[in-house]
This record gives sequence, C-alpha cells and structure tokens, in this order.
Amino acid sequence: MGNLRRVPVGIVGASGYGGVQLVRLLMDHPQVEIVYLGGESSAGKSFADLYPQFGNIVDLPIEAVQPDIIASRCEVVFLSLPNGLACQIAPQLIEKGCKVLDLSADYRFGDLKTYTDWYGTERSDRTIAATAVYGLPELYRDRIAESNLIGCPGCYPTASLLALSPLLKQGLIVPETAIIDAKSGTSGGGRQAKVNLLLAEADNSLGAYNVGRHRHTPEIEQICSELAGHEVKIQFTPHLIPMVRGILATVYATMRDPGLVRDDLITIYSAFYRNSPWVKICNSGTYPQTKWACGSNNCYIGIEVDPRTGRVIVMSAIDNLIKGQAGQAIQCMNLMLGWDETLGLPKIGFYP
Repeated sequence: MGNLRRVPVGIVGASGYGGVQLVRLLMDHPQVEIVYLGGESSAGKSFADLYPQFGNIVDLPIEAVQPDIIASRCEVVFLSLPNGLACQIAPQLIEKGCKVLDLSADYRFGDLKTYTDWYGTERSDRTIAATAVYGLPELYRDRIAESNLIGCPGCYPTASLLALSPLLKQGLIVPETAIIDAKSGTSGGGRQAKVNLLLAEADNSLGAYNVGRHRHTPEIEQICSELAGHEVKIQFTPHLIPMVRGILATVYATMRDPGLVRDDLITIYSAFYRNSPWVKICNSGTYPQTKWACGSNNCYIGIEVDPRTGRVIVMSAIDNLIKGQAGQAIQCMNLMLGWDETLGLPKIGFYP
C-alpha cells in the first residue's frame, strides 16, 4: 500500500444509476483515479450537467465510447450498460490488457445458450466469455482475484444467493423446495423513464412483476445448481415496492433435518461467512430491514426456523445499488488488484 500511484479507471455508462454510484464510491477510493467517463446518448455533456451535485467535485466530460481510447487511458474499466452491449466492448478491452467488470448480465452465465434463451441476444464472444468469473466474492473470492473479466451479479441474485448459499453448500435443505419472495425499490429499474416507475404509479402500491419469468431466475439457478451439485430449479417472485433503494429477499425451504433450531443455523451461517466482512448475521430473533443497508455495501441476514412446517426462513437485506451493483463491482476490483476487499467502500449505511 506504499505505492503512491493511483490506478486509472474508467466507467462506460456513467450517466445511469449504476454509473453515478460508481463515480461517488470511486471518488473516495484511496487507490484509484477516475480518468474516463463514457456514454452514447450523453456524450459531449459534462458529468456535472447530468448530476449538478458533482459540479465542484467531478470535472470530467462524458465521452464517446471508443475502446481504443479507453484502453489507452485505463487499467480497469467498469461497464455499466444495458444488457447486450458489454459483450461488444469487453473483448476489445480485454485484448488490450484492461481488467473489466461488467455490471450487466452479459458475462454472468457459464452457458451462453442460457443467456440467449433469456435475453434474446446471439453472441460471438464465446472465447472471452469462457474466461469470465461470476462476481460474488463471498463464493468466488479466489477466482475473482485471478481473473481479468468479472460478470457482476444482479441485485436480486446477490441478496438471494447470500441467503441460500450456506443451506445448499451444507446440504441442509431440499433444494427444489426453495422459494424466493423478493422486494426491490424503484431504482432497480434504472434511470430511463418507465410508466410503472412513475410516482403516480408506484407510490402507495405494492405488486409482483415478471412472475415465473424474471431474467434473474436462471442466474440464481445456475449458482444454486453449482452449490447443490445437481440441477436445481428455484421459484423466484420479485415485487416492486414504493421506495427508492433496497432489496429484501425472504427465502423459504424445507429442511432435511427438522431437529435443527434457529441458533444452530446462526452458528452455521456465522462460520460460513466468517471471512466475509460485508455479510452481517443478525442475532437470534432479529430480522433485517432494508434501511440498515441503505448506502452501505453490507448484506444483513436474519434466520428463523418454523418447527411446525419444518421450514427455514432466511431474510436478506441489501442496498440494490451498492452491494447489489456498484459496491460489489468495486469489491471485486479490490480483489483483482490484490487489495483488501473493503477498501474504499462504505461500512455504515445512511440512518435514519
């Protein structure tokens, strides 16, 4: 850490919610310097034109997306783009020696057929895609540290998989019985204008969407299947809740050993995440709230057992824009560059 040189980083797609979170967090990171901000529709504007609150802090323009120029300036590049665009840019950046962290779905899948089936985009970058590592540090820390291309997880999968992983890895549940009931704030839908995200539509209302067909389903199933050692199908239902940021995922599953009690599982989870500084296991009888995580990279997990039904209930709360997006990408970057994974990330959320 004695090296005074800051690593030059760039953000492609800096104008969206993921991009602005990256800018905010990376500005406070002690080991990096933002040298490039890119975008298509906003190219030519200054970042402060889009976000005036950064006017006296970030003096950078939004530039056109030109991989050669990006690679000549940056050692690390974050791609905060809509699905289907990162796969057009990442191979060129990787070829020129950049480390790339993709916040879209393009590099989350080991099988590109699954990606095409759910996202509808044919791919020609199979060789590069085969080198990508799924960016959930709590499961794949060592792989991330050795990779140059990270497919950062979606926000729903992050909350859901952190809740499910100890149960599947230890064989504590019948995997096919797992049900995920998750609720997200409206920022998860991005910054583009959408009718369902209008205040008049979303406020004072709560509803499910994309039931049985949400694109995060195969992503969750892919990792669950790897943990369980066989193909697993998961019932996942997302809901939109009238708040800006935060996800609460409540997971239900039938336990193999009905004799296990809550405190047993708290001990198991605490051991499983003992080297994971961002996962906080709640005390017995305490259940997490989204406000606890707001503005931080933490994931709070609460656990309960219902002896009457033989089910375990695990509740997982994150900030969808931090641990579910930009913060997790920076956590992965820290690992890729050999730094402490907590470096430059907020440990305490906004409260109240």
